[in-house]
Amino acid sequence: MTAARDVQPATDETLDGVPITLQSDAGFDLPIESLERRREGIELLAVKRDAAGVTTANLFVRSDKVINLLRMFERYEKEIDSRSGKPKNKRLVESIASIRLLAVEDLWQDDPQLYPQANQAIWWEVWARRGDEEHGIAYERLRSVAQAAQLNVSTRYVHFPERIVTLVYGSAQQLGGSIDVLSCVAELRRAKEVPTAYLELAARDQADFVNEAVGRLVPPPVNAPSVCLLDTGVNRGHALIAPMLAANDWQAVDPLWLASDHDHDQHGTGMAGIALYRCLTDVFASVGPIEIRHRLESVKLLPPPPLANAPEVYGSVTQQAVARAEVAAPNRNRAICMAVTTGDDRDHGLPSSWSANIDQMCAGVLDEQPKLMFLSTGNFIAVLQEPDYVYPDWNRDRAGIQDPSQSWNSITVGGYTELVNITDPTFVGWNPIATTGDLSPTSRTSNNWSADDQRGWPIKPDLVMEGGNYIQNGANRDSCADLSLLTTIVHPTGRLLTHMRDTSASTAAAARAAAIIWSHYPLLWPETIRALMIHSARWTPAMVHRFPGTSKTVVQQRLRCFGYGVPDLAQAIYSAENATTLLFEGQLQPFEKNDGTIKTKEMHLHELPWPVQALQNLGDTPVTMRVTLSYFVQPSPGRKGWGRKFRFASHGLRFDVKSPLENLSDFKKRISKAAWEEDEGRPQNVAETRNWVVGAKNRTHGSVHSDWWQGTASELAASGYVAVYPVTGWWRERPYLGKLDSLARYSLVISIETPDQAIDLYHEIENFATVTAEVSV
Repeated sequence: MTAARDVQPATDETLDGVPITLQSDAGFDLPIESLERRREGIELLAVKRDAAGVTTANLFVRSDKVINLLRMFERYEKEIDSRSGKPKNKRLVESIASIRLLAVEDLWQDDPQLYPQANQAIWWEVWARRGDEEHGIAYERLRSVAQAAQLNVSTRYVHFPERIVTLVYGSAQQLGGSIDVLSCVAELRRAKEVPTAYLELAARDQADFVNEAVGRLVPPPVNAPSVCLLDTGVNRGHALIAPMLAANDWQAVDPLWLASDHDHDQHGTGMAGIALYRCLTDVFASVGPIEIRHRLESVKLLPPPPLANAPEVYGSVTQQAVARAEVAAPNRNRAICMAVTTGDDRDHGLPSSWSANIDQMCAGVLDEQPKLMFLSTGNFIAVLQEPDYVYPDWNRDRAGIQDPSQSWNSITVGGYTELVNITDPTFVGWNPIATTGDLSPTSRTSNNWSADDQRGWPIKPDLVMEGGNYIQNGANRDSCADLSLLTTIVHPTGRLLTHMRDTSASTAAAARAAAIIWSHYPLLWPETIRALMIHSARWTPAMVHRFPGTSKTVVQQRLRCFGYGVPDLAQAIYSAENATTLLFEGQLQPFEKNDGTIKTKEMHLHELPWPVQALQNLGDTPVTMRVTLSYFVQPSPGRKGWGRKFRFASHGLRFDVKSPLENLSDFKKRISKAAWEEDEGRPQNVAETRNWVVGAKNRTHGSVHSDWWQGTASELAASGYVAVYPVTGWWRERPYLGKLDSLARYSLVISIETPDQAIDLYHEIENFATVTAEVSV
């Protein structure tokens, strides 16, 4: 829908221009950096690439500078570049397949299936141009021209460099009918519905929404993977839960507790809704079938009042709960989800009986069946309780993660938030505490662990997921349903919907993502699902802004607050079959006794499956290589000083990449020196010149290691090999325990990316991987 130009000229010089759209041919990119020419009056608004490979770029060109755009084409036709001998602006002009006046559809950055009909009125999330102006001026300009077009504009907005974001209600036809409105707008998305509107419905109206969604459900097969909830039980009578939770999968550690949810707020039932659907506002706003690819299991871990589990036996109770699920469905892949923690953070990363028991379960020590488990960091409730609470300083300095979330082998999940839009009229004058993409106000971190703790114990959390937000007005703080996730409840009043936030919601959402990945690739190991989620995670701009810079100290602080960031489910699924990703599952024997001496036995050398010539041809093209190594350790939690002999972990694994200046023989020698001590430093034949973001010394915490290197394609072509090798642990240092000859499983994920999507690595790379086991010498 192309905008009609207003009869009257723009009243604001900022709007006095033409929004236009450039499109490439399929499979080709536009030279984006060449399009941004602010000094020449050309502003780049947004870029997107569709499924057919067509790149669309939206520009705003000032009226008095349109001649500059025309001159770009004129120079191509008439002038030759003296250095290259080619027409001027050749790359830019020849990449453009079409140029036209911008349409509303061109501004759309959301799922194409969510785009409304022309006359359908919806709430749009409008990302408006701001430039260098004060944000209030940009908002008032948008509000003025939108109201002139009979559009309703929210009284609230958030602001970023170059953009303000607010909600506008109306149709695509109304938006496209005003050139002034389109001249304000850089991007459009469908506004995310907030839970409040559904929560305020009468019980019978909530039932109507639920029943309509149930009618569109496509339940998973019986053998589908599951999210296994260990919580307060689940009320299975909810229509959105019952089709996914079989009676045999609905249990309690003690049958006398009954399997239903006894919690007043129905914590377990709320987690069930998120574990299945994430947020029900998305479900209710969707159209068409709702395909669910995973099942639900529930084992009540917490007894109903006045009963209580003794604190010292929680490890045993957790083990019993998992065992009940496994007995009911022994061949099912399950993402175990537990958002139950102790009330303190005094361990500072040191193992407890509970966390060590979880490590044992994940490693399959007792039943030789490794497991995937998600734990919450615990919640920092001081947000509402302490009048002098300061965000996010207290989260970093005072709110350490709670037991058992220091577990090495689990995935510990913290909270971040994208929820900042407040629509509830009760809270006029209130603002969200966290900005878009930043730490959820109740999330805990491991930033407050001491320097010694951070050297010795894992990076926690591993990941963050949506945990909701809180609001403030001066010194007052409160919760708000608008900034929560909509989920399930079975209430005596008949209400079927409630809201949920904090790291419980984050953990349920993370387990859901893992189960979905497993539904696509049911043969993958738990270690591999863990690796894919961490490998796909990225920091938001707000997370980088919270800890700005690239120094290894700053990166470590960012990791201990946000983990590796927010996992991308689509990217994780895609990585498992993408030719630009190597995925390997294997095992090696770390140690052996030879002639009375205990030595390191095996390392694995992985040849990167990417054609050297194709990478060399790309020369100085920037590339990123990301490596993630995931394995489970057997714990030895007795606190004997954690010295060489009394290490917590049974073994460690590390990865290293051949330097571009190093030949293969020297690389093997560098990583195969027997019985070396990691604490004393590794021998170096060739100085490392690559820019590893986390760094070789900082990525070795815990039992999952992820790092990425940024350089050129030619440097990557000269690398060629990744080694996985063992370091010492109690298997080696305490041979009397009989584990010296044990095998160590691991999963390795390696991928390469280029910022220029027109470079088609996928079709140039053969999907193969070779692995050889080398005996250390």
